[in-house]
Amino acid sequence: MSKLKTAIAFSKNLLTTGALFQTSNKVEQAITSKVSHEKQQIIVEFGMGHGNITAEILKKIHPTSKLYSFEINEEFCDLVKEKIKDDRLIIINAGAEEIENCLDGKANAIVSSIPFTIFSKEKTAQILNLSYKHLESGAFFSQVQYSRVMRKKFEYYFDQMDIDQVSKIPPEFIYHCKKK
Repeated sequence: MSKLKTAIAFSKNLLTTGALFQTSNKVEQAITSKVSHEKQQIIVEFGMGHGNITAEILKKIHPTSKLYSFEINEEFCDLVKEKIKDDRLIIINAGAEEIENCLDGKANAIVSSIPFTIFSKEKTAQILNLSYKHLESGAFFSQVQYSRVMRKKFEYYFDQMDIDQVSKIPPEFIYHCKKK
């Protein structure tokens, strides 16, 4: 999909995507840096969009791992189904708060690009609580943000946090939040 078509698709869905553009290659690399390829795992992605981060996760994970990708936009789900043919990918046309109903067991990592800053406090709390609950001990919840607004919330819900600033203009931060 061209950059112009992508920008149009994202702008039409701004209230659900929270972004006008796809993530940069630098963000894709940084946000997936905690994903391991060494063993069979369950990886969860919130906010699949057009599948750029999805494709990067699939490059990194073990051949027997599974990636559960949540996306509320049905058109985006259909686009990624056509674009990415990989038996490890399980596309779920639902919001991140549905992790409770879709995941058996614990996740070895959660990679998220959902727009927390436009969510209600209640929805944000629900997703962060469920994320922590469904992460295995020692695993990371990695989130891209375009400001530092969510920093205190992530510190509240998780045991440890590191922040990588990927770019200054636009400001892109990756929060790697760990469950001990």
